[in-house]
Amino acid sequence: MFATRAPESTRPNQKVFVVVLACVAALGGLLFGYDTAVISGALGFLRIHFDLDAVRTGWAASCTLVGCVIGAGVSGLMSDSFGRRRVMFFSAIMFLISAVGSAIAVHLTWFVVFRILGGLGIGAASMASPLYIAEIAPARWRGRLISLNQFAIVSGMLLVYLVNYQIARMGSETWNISIGWRWMLGSGALPAILLFGCLFLVPETPRFLALKGRQAEALAVAARIEDSLYFDLESRRLAISENREVLFQPNHPLGRRLTIGIILAIFQQITGINVFLYYAPQIFAQLGSGANVALLQTVAIGAVNLVFTIVAMGMVDRVGRRTLLMLGSFGMGICLAAMGLALLKSAFGAWQIALVLGYIACFALSVGPVTWIVLAEIFPAKTRGRAMGIATIALWAANFVVSQTFPMMNESQYLIARFQHGFPFFLYALFCFLELIFVWRVLPETTNRSLEDISDLWDRPGGSR
Repeated sequence: MFATRAPESTRPNQKVFVVVLACVAALGGLLFGYDTAVISGALGFLRIHFDLDAVRTGWAASCTLVGCVIGAGVSGLMSDSFGRRRVMFFSAIMFLISAVGSAIAVHLTWFVVFRILGGLGIGAASMASPLYIAEIAPARWRGRLISLNQFAIVSGMLLVYLVNYQIARMGSETWNISIGWRWMLGSGALPAILLFGCLFLVPETPRFLALKGRQAEALAVAARIEDSLYFDLESRRLAISENREVLFQPNHPLGRRLTIGIILAIFQQITGINVFLYYAPQIFAQLGSGANVALLQTVAIGAVNLVFTIVAMGMVDRVGRRTLLMLGSFGMGICLAAMGLALLKSAFGAWQIALVLGYIACFALSVGPVTWIVLAEIFPAKTRGRAMGIATIALWAANFVVSQTFPMMNESQYLIARFQHGFPFFLYALFCFLELIFVWRVLPETTNRSLEDISDLWDRPGGSR
């Protein structure tokens, strides 16, 4: 039926449609970044307000991640059952409830409850947004479009760093301890409302519609995205519907994919990124900065994160996923090891802040966006939501462990006596070098392949290599 017509390239109106869809989905990433990083500016004031020790400070910062784990797990099942778009609606509602509730909380318990609800939204958005983009993006620029979600994440972080800084300047320290942190947390309601409204403008992904037997709708959406995808869906619909792969068989191609996805997700977190995103003001204050200066230096982290994410968007479809992951892991490890050594020798100075920014640049160029790209690419259509949900659960669980343990390691008198405050950074550096080795030995290159071709690659004899 279609043999007489060769697939056409994406037309200008199709490109605009794809970019609009990706931008709306990426608003979930913006809320992910905003709600994740808002605690960095509020934590110091909140700690005094609720009189928290190191353990409860870690819990206040990391309780959201409990919700993230649950949200990622639930959204994986929801995504494969009800659709990618409905999961993003769920995220927007959770973000809104969390922003308002945590801002008016009068007790730490209620603060934790509402932050966990926000975590449900973050966990769901962290899985659904890149998954949605992956399923509507043409293969040749899928990497940069999924990177748009990471760009939105770091934009949300930078935005909230600026919001936190401006709010902190509105009053005295006493005002910030009493009221200012509430405004910081409540400000997340506005982007949540924006996401909720924009989701009414976008359709469900054609691949999900095809999986549910809604072929006419799938082809109608696909034709607005790319002609080659239109034909691809028609020719592959039976193969997709007959997919019966099992997630938890280690010797099965899908089992290998899931294992690799889980390990990559864990590495993204245990290499230490959220220590800087959550605790940056405290780290900079430890180096001698005042409260407002530390918040301003945290803005610099957000700016570097944003700039190098843009660089990654331009490179990921040309340089390749594996190369960026290996280069970035190496650079992160070097910066972290140097930071640990500087803290061990009590050698403080502006150059140490340069090491922090160098680490952030390496992460933003590689491990930050590329991990989400690979997770969105390597699973077959029928189980993509569940498999990506499982990998995302692992990611948020690792995030929780790192966020909860950093204050304890950083304030441990036993570790301080032996390493000053350098031990956590030596540990994270080790994980960076282990990730480099893992990617080099195990991960295949997926650049410029369709999602279906990537599945074929893994199903060949020899597995992923």
